[in-house]
Amino acid sequence: MGAGAAALPCLIPASALGRDGAVAPSERIVMGVIGIGGRGSYDLSQLLTMPEVQMVAVCDVLKRQRQAAKNMVDNRLGTKDCAMFSDLRQLLAERTDVDAVLIATGDRWHALAATLAMRAGKDVYCEKPACLTMAQGQMVVEAARRYARVYQTGAQRLSEPNHVFAIEMARTGRLGPVHTVYADCRWRDGLRHDWLPAEPEPPKDELDWDLFLGPSPWRPYNRGYLSSGWYHFYDFATDVAMWGAHTVAQALAGLDMTNVSSIEFEFAGPDATMVTRLSNGVKLVLFRVAGSVWEPCQFWHGACGERFDGSEGWAAAADGYAGPDVSSPKLLGEYQAILADYTARTQRPLNHLRDFLDCVRSRRLPVANQHVMQRAMNICLAADICEQLKRNLTFDLSKVEFVGDPEANRLRSRAMRAPFMD
Repeated sequence: MGAGAAALPCLIPASALGRDGAVAPSERIVMGVIGIGGRGSYDLSQLLTMPEVQMVAVCDVLKRQRQAAKNMVDNRLGTKDCAMFSDLRQLLAERTDVDAVLIATGDRWHALAATLAMRAGKDVYCEKPACLTMAQGQMVVEAARRYARVYQTGAQRLSEPNHVFAIEMARTGRLGPVHTVYADCRWRDGLRHDWLPAEPEPPKDELDWDLFLGPSPWRPYNRGYLSSGWYHFYDFATDVAMWGAHTVAQALAGLDMTNVSSIEFEFAGPDATMVTRLSNGVKLVLFRVAGSVWEPCQFWHGACGERFDGSEGWAAAADGYAGPDVSSPKLLGEYQAILADYTARTQRPLNHLRDFLDCVRSRRLPVANQHVMQRAMNICLAADICEQLKRNLTFDLSKVEFVGDPEANRLRSRAMRAPFMD
């Protein structure tokens, strides 16, 4: 009987061998998602289309959101195996099989969640803005270094064709020496420093309010904080960085920042665009547009735009464009060639999540890595501090400190509430 059994053929599914378009188990990236609101659900839906991703766990403090995410994963995979967690710390501790996590919580959690995930040995794709303070940004950079983790921030326009074209036009000198760069910063004229009145808390299983607040100051429960209501309060958010986390990163990508040591911020008063000057002479304009995010301005039409002005012309891109804007139609003649050169030179796809997954395998730095994140966020946060103090400031990029201004330097960090920050 043993000999007969041995003679039977061993049937191995093609999927286990990576055939028929399937990805072999050894090549799969096991993932979890933390924070599954609007942006998190979108990112999750995109990850589920990528064959090498094996999504095994979802986490959210809101029961309805984690259940919806589990349903999305199970329906896509045809299983009931996706695990649910309300506490990200439990997911990180228990799911030792997870290679990487998507973090799309509220902003107050971004830096700490990313740090805890990297400490637990996970690679991290974290939505923007990546931190609320300069100290938090440095914490993320240090965690990626110490634990040798891959980190990508969700500045996805660094991987979108129109933006890549505009950035490459500036970076390669096709516009001549760049003298002025504009970044779309939809400032909100300050954040609220009060808090909402207390309401009865829902059952903890429906919403864990303490976890919702996380490292932010304790505030009484109020339903007005939910569904992005927190976005308007200083306790939970930033001002310039809400948009600038994208657009300042886009602007810097087209510049040679290797010889930039400092940046000067000019306080222009409420409702005014802020002009900053890099130490290499380039002017970086943090452009403020009143009204709708889609309201036209003289530099772009749409949202999240950047524009590079050089001695030989200009190029700009923003959301909703069929193609980039340029000072002369002939500049568009190189559109496909520039994109082809970019992908060949960098070996990067024009897809932000795909770039992250590729880097999880190769262990190289993603396009929006922790250093790119930190520099852009520091500039945004310095602009916030300039607005708070209502005076001009000079910021040393390498030292991550304001020059000769102790009051401004004290604003580089905020207290983080125990026990979330040990």
